Amino acid sequence: MRSFLFLLCFVSCSVSFGQGYWQQHVDYTMVIDVNVKDHTYNGEQKLIYTNNSPDTLHRVFYHLYFNAFKPGTDQVLASSHASFERRGVADKIAKLGPEDWGDVKVLSLKQNGKDVKYVTEETILEVDLNEPLFPGQNTLLEMFFFTKTPAVVQRSGKQNKDGVEFSMSQWYPKLCEYDKEGWHANPYIGREFHGVWGNFDVTLNIDKDYVVAASGYLQNPELIGHGYAPLDEGVIHGDKISWNFIAPNVHDFSWAADPNFIHDIKRVPDGPDLHFFYEESSPYISFWQDFQDPSVKMMQFFSENLGKYPYDQYSIVMGGDGGMEYAMCTFIAGYEYDDYRRLLSVTSHEIAHTWFQFLMATNESKHAWMDEGFTSYIDDVCLNELLNEGKEIPNIAAYKDYVPWALSGMEEPLTTHADRYEFGEGYWISAYDKGSIFMSQLKYIVGDENFKKILKRYYHDWAFKHPDPNDFIRVCEKVTGFELDWYLMDWVQTVKTIDYAINSYVSDENSTVITLQRIGQMPMPVEVLVSLNDGSHQTYYIPLTMMRGGKPAGEMISKRSWSWAKPYYSLEVPFKKDDINYIIIDPQGVVADVNRENNTVQVDF
Repeated sequence: MRSFLFLLCFVSCSVSFGQGYWQQHVDYTMVIDVNVKDHTYNGEQKLIYTNNSPDTLHRVFYHLYFNAFKPGTDQVLASSHASFERRGVADKIAKLGPEDWGDVKVLSLKQNGKDVKYVTEETILEVDLNEPLFPGQNTLLEMFFFTKTPAVVQRSGKQNKDGVEFSMSQWYPKLCEYDKEGWHANPYIGREFHGVWGNFDVTLNIDKDYVVAASGYLQNPELIGHGYAPLDEGVIHGDKISWNFIAPNVHDFSWAADPNFIHDIKRVPDGPDLHFFYEESSPYISFWQDFQDPSVKMMQFFSENLGKYPYDQYSIVMGGDGGMEYAMCTFIAGYEYDDYRRLLSVTSHEIAHTWFQFLMATNESKHAWMDEGFTSYIDDVCLNELLNEGKEIPNIAAYKDYVPWALSGMEEPLTTHADRYEFGEGYWISAYDKGSIFMSQLKYIVGDENFKKILKRYYHDWAFKHPDPNDFIRVCEKVTGFELDWYLMDWVQTVKTIDYAINSYVSDENSTVITLQRIGQMPMPVEVLVSLNDGSHQTYYIPLTMMRGGKPAGEMISKRSWSWAKPYYSLEVPFKKDDINYIIIDPQGVVADVNRENNTVQVDF
């Protein structure tokens, strides 16, 4: 399996490069010596950086994320000057003593054996290369660094509220991504990440009493003990054991460690092993045992509906704060999910993130809605099926959040950078809720069967790459034959709203003409249900002209298309006024119409 993944990466990069698509590649080898008493570690990193771009690179950049967690940083100042609900990070860091601040110090850095000039600009390391990195070439970057682990403020750190000693994400000097848009050396303000695809070989030297969970495959389980196998005293160096992990074809590496981890394993039929790590003293231990079988079903659901999970294992780790997805694993804080249903929900969400964002690897800082929104949609669908909830619209809660916010006048476009939203609530509603509605409305636009094909085609075409919004919408267009750029532009790049109304109806002896009105600036295809007094009904489907197509009408009657430029549309139906009970636009409620009160009329006779 691991050999296959390495081959997949090579073939994908080579073929894509030949077609004009390219992406950079990294090979990390790291040896980390951990001091469990003061939560610091010394690191040695060897990085082979392959330049698959058509550009010559004279500089490179690294992320130093832990430098954000101390007073005076960009993250703290941005939080302290933000709207009220975003000030939490600044408040938390202000309450920390110096012993709980984070710090990353680069002690030395060489390129191909020679010292290079570098400067630390808070969370970014700027490096001037001695030798230009030409297209198609690679270079060796060797670094020694020292890190002081911060207290858990966001996602990562030491001694979280569950008592986990190390929750280590974004913990190492991480090369910034360079792609068709150039460098992405953004300072860390508090949200979302972007990384370079590659391979990781990581050795952690840590106290012999600790159990380690990590991205990748443990290479020496027979030497480790801790439930893997009887401990081989030969790997103990003083009071430490060396844990060696290899993670192939990923764009990040995370780990967690604690002396009191319980480690369980569940096998997914025709799938990976699921590893569960949780505190033996946790008051929620029964939840963490009961949710293991549902987690197996979640992994099966996503593999069947999106594309087969490509690795041999996945770990669910009690650690950090909230829930956050990483390479081949997720951290979930036990104390925050003290309700079993909420634990199932966050687990479904984090496992779904393996596809959106991890395997697709969108730049989630710029396109958070493709990460959080797509994930929120599919995890709601998964839970609706898994728990037999019977919701006609699985993500209905997203609509309830979005509509009031869209009417508030405070909404910002989905193209807003994740760190730039004025309101924290605005980010959550936009990225999670409006992003989720993008998917359910897309299904409404293209039809159920086309939508299923889109999800699988997207995975097939773009896994292990870095798709952007246009890449996704082009997949939709190729599957359906429709033109769909209008939907991407209006829903993502603007804050235009959807509002359709029944303006009037006029009957004669044989028929009724219903006049529909588009009040909102964003167009959508329209479904109109005419309910009759005899208990029957008929639904009419009106596609948009600029779609250049329409979904299969099924039992609906397809009518002539509606041009976006015309605010009114006349729909003639073969029923007299006396025959009609009521008329409703969008009877299923899938369209995020901001005023549904004008969608229905009760016909008087």
